[in-house]
Amino acid sequence: MTRKHMLLMLLCCLVPIGALAAIFVLQIPTNTVLIAALVLLCPLSHFLFMGSMDHDNAVPAHEHLIAPVERPGGSEG
Repeated sequence: MTRKHMLLMLLCCLVPIGALAAIFVLQIPTNTVLIAALVLLCPLSHFLFMGSMDHDNAVPAHEHLIAPVERPGGSEG
């Protein structure tokens, strides 16, 4: 397991614990926490998923639309 994966797992465990602590210790209304979580869900998941992608080996989005070019003389590497 890589260090990056461990940190991501730790973050995913600490965020719900922090939300529960905010609800019970600070007596923040549950509706406020849920609305804030829903608002932040989209941008945070976008950053997490885009940050975990391997951009060096990524195939461009239009690559699958282009037909492979057959070269005369067979396959020469």
